[in-house]
Amino acid sequence: MANKFYEPGDQRAAKVNDLFTAIAPRYDLINDLQSFGLHRRWKHRVVKLAGARPGDRALDVCCGTGDIAFALATQGAEVTGLDFSTKMLAVAEARWRKNSKLETQNLKFIRGDAQKLPFPDGTFNIVTVGYGLRNLTSWETGVSEMARVARPGARLISLDFGKPDNTLWRSVYFGYLKLFVPLLGLIFCRNAGAYAYILESLKHYPAQRGVAARMRELGLTNVQIINILGGAMSINYAEKPR
Repeated sequence: MANKFYEPGDQRAAKVNDLFTAIAPRYDLINDLQSFGLHRRWKHRVVKLAGARPGDRALDVCCGTGDIAFALATQGAEVTGLDFSTKMLAVAEARWRKNSKLETQNLKFIRGDAQKLPFPDGTFNIVTVGYGLRNLTSWETGVSEMARVARPGARLISLDFGKPDNTLWRSVYFGYLKLFVPLLGLIFCRNAGAYAYILESLKHYPAQRGVAARMRELGLTNVQIINILGGAMSINYAEKPR
């Protein structure tokens, strides 16, 4: 049975917006549960790879509830978190207001389209995306836009669900996404379909190898794939030539 939140083509954005509107209030809780808290380590690794310094300008695309944006801000960068879901942005801004450590940081959240980033070419030293490319109508356009707004020498980093090369491990992992993750969605969001969407979207996404290939097509350098948990999660890293 097709997932109601996954629809390719022109209706993709509206369906994904419906998805995140439904899960925004419990998004952080279920992230902790389904990853056993490990997503925090993976995001920390993204921030470490970004190498943010005071004076850097950073963009976190598809920022969600703000984890990566917050972490980049604590490194002293001037950070913009962009997302198209008003519900997710509302959660991010509420978290920001409650965190006194971030009150004076250079951080702002804006609503925008990851496929049409509202910034001039060569604006940012760092461009990150966490669990976002897979949800775009055209992930290829998303990577292109990240590269466009990056300055020469900038670091571009994507974190997302991956596809393990090992056939047996992929089967076990996909089984976990098919059975256990939707159960969490049912229990905590009363919406199994919202979390069954993860596997459905991953099936249609080329994951770490596809993103790496796209980065190379765009002329980015030092392209790396960092596999986590045998490729169940992955980080794509690249730099824009100076």
